[in-house]
Amino acid sequence: MKRYQSIGLSCIFIIVFSLLTAPFPAHSQETIKLKCANFFPPVHKCSILAEEWCKEIEKRTNGRVKITYLPGGTLVPANQSYEGAVRGIADISLSSQQWMAGRFPLTEALYLPLGVKSGYQGTIMINEWYKKFKPKEYDDVKVLYLNCAPPGVFMTLKPLPSINDLKGLKIRAAGDTAKIVTAMGAIAVSVPMGDIYEGLQRGVVEGVIFPAEALKGWRFGDLIRGLQDNDGLGYPSAQCLVMNKGKWNSLPADIQKTIEKISEEYIEKQGKLWDETTKEGVEFGVSKGMKVFKISPAEVAITKEKMKPVLADYVKRMKDQGLPGEESLKFLQDFIKSHS
Repeated sequence: MKRYQSIGLSCIFIIVFSLLTAPFPAHSQETIKLKCANFFPPVHKCSILAEEWCKEIEKRTNGRVKITYLPGGTLVPANQSYEGAVRGIADISLSSQQWMAGRFPLTEALYLPLGVKSGYQGTIMINEWYKKFKPKEYDDVKVLYLNCAPPGVFMTLKPLPSINDLKGLKIRAAGDTAKIVTAMGAIAVSVPMGDIYEGLQRGVVEGVIFPAEALKGWRFGDLIRGLQDNDGLGYPSAQCLVMNKGKWNSLPADIQKTIEKISEEYIEKQGKLWDETTKEGVEFGVSKGMKVFKISPAEVAITKEKMKPVLADYVKRMKDQGLPGEESLKFLQDFIKSHS
């Protein structure tokens, strides 16, 4: 009997020892560490929201995911932010597609003078557009969510009440917005995002075409003295929060679902925040002496005529590349009509 008891105890010992020393899946015992890059300054509300997104993921994964948040272009410069995610320099990165000429052809519709009224409208619109077309130009990353900054406006060092005053003016523009600047008779000048303030100070540029939130968020309101509110423009500015594809594929399925769910929620948050920051930006600019000029209906009509070739050029270029440019543009225009 004692012999059998001894054998039984030995078996139990072996089983318990095996259970205690058996290897567990890596994700159950190791924290998944990620780096998130953002080009906005740390104090910008869009940067604060992005950091909140990171913390929400940590919270809802019960600490299984830990994200190091790196704002202000400290990990990768703004114009390299997308490539930084592709190459894995950053696991997650916020970028603006217009900084990479030719890389996002179909997305160029999201920089056209469409008549977008708000950042919220544009942000909801771009995500619906992405679901509809799923452009192959994003195949090298995992898209977490997209957003559109509020409609860009002409903001100048001098108060200029008419669109005719833009003629010959040096206006900072990025990517596709340069076509809008040129169509209005101004001169498009390329200046990196982080150098715009100094460019305005030194007179390298005499104005910008940009969302009004930058008056406070990027402190342009310290220098800008005129803003043209022109209903003939209404171009959105697409941005994307993306993740390195290899890193995404390495994540457990439950964590992927959690990140996707949180990202879906932040589409709404980002859209609303854009409009909040636009209001604050205009108020800040006015407090510094900026004048807001509501462009007259007659000049709005002239602006729309000037923008027609810009829209037509997009459709033609997409057709030449075998892309559904006409369908893309129509989808966006129909969305705006039905969500105004």
